[in-house]
Amino acid sequence: MSFLRIIKIIFQIAGLIAINKFGFFIVEYLGLPVPGNVVGLLILFLLLWTKVIKLEWIEDASDFLVKHLSFFFVSISVGLMTIGSLLAKNGIQLAAILIISAVIGMAISGFAAQGLAKRKETGAGNAYNDF
Repeated sequence: MSFLRIIKIIFQIAGLIAINKFGFFIVEYLGLPVPGNVVGLLILFLLLWTKVIKLEWIEDASDFLVKHLSFFFVSISVGLMTIGSLLAKNGIQLAAILIISAVIGMAISGFAAQGLAKRKETGAGNAYNDF
């Protein structure tokens, strides 16, 4: 990876972090009962949707973060080790909730992808501008 590409990715990640921190600021300032990172994601979505931010401006950083996503779950795995007693008591319920929510998420994603693919095949609309 070239030096300029690394600098570009660093600036893009800094922009994503700034949007995330702005989401936390909004939640704290307005006293919303929503996590700040969710508000940050909604802000990012709105900025991308309205084309205030172009996808190309954050694409390299997004690709980098998704490529290394498994690394970010190491801390979660270590954290699970500290709550072993909770898992021993409620492990079956937690596993059932995780499995059911994963199946629901996959089903919704699958139906959405199939619907968009059908629309693209039939030419019913431009899948990128239908929102």
